[in-house]
Order: sequence, then structure tokens, then C-alpha cells
Amino acid sequence: MTQPQSGTSGPVESIHWRSLIAAVAAISAVGIAIGLGLPLLSIIMEKRGISSTMIGINSAMAGVAAMAAAPFTTRLAHAWGTSTTMLLAILLSAISGLGFYYIENFWLWFPLRLVFHGAITTLFILSEFWINAAAPPRRRGLVLGIYATVLSLGFATGPLLFSILGSDGVLPFAVGAAIILLAAIPIYIARAESPIIDEKPELHFMRYVLLVPTATAAVFIFGAVEVGGLSLFPIYATRAGFSEPQAALLLTVMGIGNMAFQIPLGMLSDRMKDRRSLLTIMAVIGLVGALSLPLVSQNWVLMAVVLLVWGGCVAGLYTVGLSHLGSRLVGADLAAANAAFIFCYAVGTVVGPQAIGAAMDVSGNDGFAWTIVSFFGFYLVLSLARIVFRPKRA
Repeated sequence: MTQPQSGTSGPVESIHWRSLIAAVAAISAVGIAIGLGLPLLSIIMEKRGISSTMIGINSAMAGVAAMAAAPFTTRLAHAWGTSTTMLLAILLSAISGLGFYYIENFWLWFPLRLVFHGAITTLFILSEFWINAAAPPRRRGLVLGIYATVLSLGFATGPLLFSILGSDGVLPFAVGAAIILLAAIPIYIARAESPIIDEKPELHFMRYVLLVPTATAAVFIFGAVEVGGLSLFPIYATRAGFSEPQAALLLTVMGIGNMAFQIPLGMLSDRMKDRRSLLTIMAVIGLVGALSLPLVSQNWVLMAVVLLVWGGCVAGLYTVGLSHLGSRLVGADLAAANAAFIFCYAVGTVVGPQAIGAAMDVSGNDGFAWTIVSFFGFYLVLSLARIVFRPKRA
């Protein structure tokens, strides 16, 4: 098995701050790039007269790119080194991000999306691998909680920048590219501490999806519910009788829960002998929260309270699932499993909005809640089966 960190013979005993800052800088760039880029490109396409259907298809290329890039990321890092691959991904994403401004042909935006989001996905996977390898086992949950909180802040900062910069001219593209390039500085400084992948993963990529199913299924549910919910909750809320500002504020409350719960949940996971138990508890809360949505849909305050807790637990599936992954694997296997983790997230982001939207068309507004209930129900069955029929692990 490969060593998890250069210059060490086993798991690290204390937090490597240069590694933490490098990984956090990378994930901040990812969050801001996605948070700024998605609404920016959609607005520009609408201004150019592109139909909503084609805008949706073009936007979906982000998920396609993530699924395409994930299986190759570990091999690239094995061949070129983790930090070098991350630096190349930063350069490629910054250049392709600027390309959206200079290339006006709509059809060329499809391959450009593949390049941009493929590079972002590579950065995403390797930053998680790095931080998992650099986290002391006893403080892994805390470190990953910090990481997930910063990612959430990045996602929130992107739209804020868009509201300030607007969609006209090269400025929003230049700012986005500059933010991505700035992440290269701490990565370059900490390059000597980047984890080494000195052998290829032992299993085929898809085997890693099934190797730690409690973690990969958790991030699939997170992707499906988070992206599906963000996309369709405003429609659900306005159909339930809330105004658009009220619906937007409810989404903000859910985002606050998302950010506020990650570090406490990470610290709690460090105290548990089996992180799968915590994942199961959060799945139960997610299921109960989804079931309660139709019951509180006439009361804004109750809805806000439910979404605050519910949003935090949904996002906790990501943090604790990633921590569980890191507790099971090291080296090349951890890098490949991280790629499988992001692959499952990408699949969830594609499946979730489609399933929830179709359910709302078929069974009315409550289809929103029932679809999310079914997602959590599936995960609950899987996680309980793993706990009952598999020996307990940390």
C-alpha cells in the first residue's frame, strides 16, 4: 500500500497546516468558480436568445464532465504527482473559464464545459484526497468539517460575486480566473507535503464505488437532494403559497444550516467508533424532515426550523461520508475512492433534479417531498444493512 503522505511511514499524528491551507484554497476556488460560473453563463446564454431547454442541456455538461474526469484523475496524479496535477488543473480551468468570454459560438461551449468542469473535478478530487491523507485519524472529522464549511462558503461567495460584478464584459470572467489562479500559490508552497501515489489503484475504478458503499451512497443522496432541492424548492415553496422573497429566504436558512453543522458533525464523528451509525442517524433525520415538509408548508417559521436542521444533516452526509472513506483507505486506494466519491456525487446531481421534477409533474407539489423521502429511505435500508451484516469499523 502506498504511503498516505510524503515523508511519513504511516498516518499523520498532527494537522499539517500547509497541506490544510493548500487543500482549502483549492476547494475554495472550486466553490467560487462553480457558484459564480453557473449563474453567469446561464444569464449570458439567455441574453443571447438561447432557449431554456438548450441552457439546461449545456449546464448539464458539468455533471457529464465530472463523471468523465473522475475515473482518470488518480492515474494522472500517479503519473505526474498530486500537486503537479492540481496546478495543471488550475491552469486549465482558468484558461477555459476565460474562454467562455472570448468564444461566442454556442456549440463550442459544450466542449469548453467539458474542459472547464473536468479540470474543476480533478481539482476537487485531489484536494479531498490530500486533506484526507493529511488529517490525523483522531481529528479527521474536524478537519473535514472545516473543509466542508469552506466549500459551502465558496458556493455562497460565487453568487454574491455575480450579484456585484454582473454579466457584462470580461470582468466577471477575469475575477473568476484570478481566484482560481490564486489557489495555485498555497498548493505550490505545500507541494513537498502533497500525498504520493507511487502505485496504481488495486481495483478497477467502478469497484471503488462498491468498496465503501455507505460513503459513496451518502454522497449520491447528498448530490441528488442538495441540487434537486436547490433547483426545485423555490417552485415547491411558491406553489405552497409562499412569496418568492420568502422562498429565497428559506433557501438561505437551509444554507446557514449547511454551513453551521459541518464542524460540529465532524467533531462528533471523531468520537464515534463507527461513523456509519452517524450517517444512519442523519438519514433518519433527513427522512423525517422530508416527511414533515407537507405538514409545515403553511407556516414559514416552522418550515425555516425544519430546513435549518434538515439542511445541516443533508450536508453532513457529505462530510461524514468523506471522513468514513478516509478511515478505511490510504494511498492510491484512497485517491481512487475519492474519485469514485465525486463520481457518485455527480450522478446524484443529474438524477436528483430529474426525479424530483418528474414526481412533481406526476403527483403534484407533494411529489417534491415524497421523492426526497424515497432517496433517504433507500439510503437508510442500505446503511442499516451494512451495520447489521458487516463487522464494525472506525
